[in-house]
Amino acid sequence: MPHVFTNGIRLSYERSGRGERVLMIMGSSAAGRVWSLHQTPALNEAGYQAITFDNRGIAPSDIPPGKYTLADMVADTKGLIEALDAAPCRIVGVSLGAMIAQELAISHPHLVRCAVLIATKSRSDALRTALGTAERALTLSGVKLPADYQSAMSVLQMLSPATLKDDNAVSLWLETFRLAGAENSVGQTWIDTDEDRRKALQDISAPCRVIGFSDDFVTPPHLAAEVAEAIPECDYVEIPDCGHFGYLERPAEVNAAIIEFLDNH
Repeated sequence: MPHVFTNGIRLSYERSGRGERVLMIMGSSAAGRVWSLHQTPALNEAGYQAITFDNRGIAPSDIPPGKYTLADMVADTKGLIEALDAAPCRIVGVSLGAMIAQELAISHPHLVRCAVLIATKSRSDALRTALGTAERALTLSGVKLPADYQSAMSVLQMLSPATLKDDNAVSLWLETFRLAGAENSVGQTWIDTDEDRRKALQDISAPCRVIGFSDDFVTPPHLAAEVAEAIPECDYVEIPDCGHFGYLERPAEVNAAIIEFLDNH
């Protein structure tokens, strides 16, 4: 897998397709290859070159010790864009990846042509703040939860009630989360996404679209909609019957919303 050295670490990346470049930024504790399940094939078919990469903490990118910050992730992505001479580029980010894209658009507007922000937020409400605090406390405690427990909790938090009604789908997701557990990055656990960035988002000049999911527990639609409200002339698309992993649960609808926006910008 090709890689670049930036911000003191090695980042692995992949390209697929031909055409104008779209940088895909994955969320926390997930590999860039997740995009290849549904999004990169659709982008390639639409005439775009997709660039995916593994954030710090996800092999085969480097896994430096210590606690990572959002600023670390932004600097990594900035360095990747510059190393690939891809600026200004279209960006699609999900969850933490969308928050990285937002910060890039705020601090380095020359790098961002436009951005699709999926399952994002600009602050944490009381419940999401408490959940983040609890997760960090668990990490500090040194307690390692059984894989079966982690898998079941992930299914409950990441998927929609519509998916949870389907026993076959749930069984497949449980096994997927069990196998993916080893990729969790301890360093990424410490990234603070609670700060209220609504005022800073008002400075974004790049065209943006926010895609929210109706049953998202991690970044609920009311928080996603706040991002769209804060960014000038940003539109908001909400997709029903899907949770935080809506881009995997309802890929056709998500891909259509991404490609329509990119084609117009």
